[in-house]
Amino acid sequence: MSKYPKVKDPEMVGEYSGAAKAGGGYVWDEVLEYRVWCHPHDGSPDLAEGSDYYYAFERFEEALECANEIPGSEAPLALILQREYIDEPEPGIYLHKKEERIAEWPVEFLSRPRRGPDTIPGFMAPDAPSNKLDIIRGKS
Repeated sequence: MSKYPKVKDPEMVGEYSGAAKAGGGYVWDEVLEYRVWCHPHDGSPDLAEGSDYYYAFERFEEALECANEIPGSEAPLALILQREYIDEPEPGIYLHKKEERIAEWPVEFLSRPRRGPDTIPGFMAPDAPSNKLDIIRGKS
């Protein structure tokens, strides 16, 4: 049993574009895959003519094992789908975006609960707690 969520569609693992947004959005809907990025300039085998590359996994534990075995690799990341998200164009300025976005996240961010129907409206509400992140963390 994994401490991290299952991927949305195991048959799609490895089929997603390598290009994704980095972090952000505060909420998540689905995990698409777990990735381990490898960097030849940091000691990974050169399998892509000097370019960075990644391995995609269905389970976090497999990604972690890979990251521990390959020199010059990063810690696993989660490729996530956000059907809606919270944009923060300036510190403390939040916008509710109702569009899909795919992003890579540190897996630790998956400890936050999935976005529910009231997560973003609660975050944006005028009577939200002063620490709005408590809503995202499932503490309010």
